Amino acid sequence: MSSKVLNETIENAVFKILKGAELKKRKFSETIEIQIGLKNYDPKKDKRFSGTLALPNIPKLNRKAAVLGDAVHLRDAALINIDAYGIEDLKKFNKQKKIIKKFSRKYDFFLASDSIIRSIPRILGPGLNKAGKFPLLLTHSEDILEKINKIKSNIKFELKKVLCLGACIGNVKMNSEKLVQNISLAINFLVSLLKKNWQNIKSLHLKSTMGKPFRIY
Repeated sequence: MSSKVLNETIENAVFKILKGAELKKRKFSETIEIQIGLKNYDPKKDKRFSGTLALPNIPKLNRKAAVLGDAVHLRDAALINIDAYGIEDLKKFNKQKKIIKKFSRKYDFFLASDSIIRSIPRILGPGLNKAGKFPLLLTHSEDILEKINKIKSNIKFELKKVLCLGACIGNVKMNSEKLVQNISLAINFLVSLLKKNWQNIKSLHLKSTMGKPFRIY
């Protein structure tokens, strides 16, 4: 499917965003988001879409992960300085909602060994699930760091009750080539999810956390 957004248009917007971030440096790394306006969709009647895309370049490096693991995964996580918790560590939370809520906020996502993942709701209660952070499965055949980086690369487009959505596709410390690559792929993937493809796109904007939005479609 051909894109209706020229690479030159994306490059121009990215250049302006990076230039703006350079001129007014912040004490944190600004993320860059793609903001989408939809049309000819009725969220009440039409089937709501949802799709996850693995970007070629990690958009947000500072997302933090923790492993809820068996002995093997606890050892492996320790070797690469990833926070890890065993069954006995989790039992110490004693199903206390406030403590588990605080624990879930400390991390962006969790991985859990296949041997203990089914025990987690019994030990922690529904806390992680309610926070939308129920652990993702980690098997012994997978490399922990590779799995974490793959998850960090993922972005999700999901239609809910309103006709606007957004996703983080990069940050101002990335070079323009990597940003353009992420943005182009994200746009084409999003369009493929829509029932009428480009006919459902009303507008596309790129915006850094503190910068102004730039319309690219």
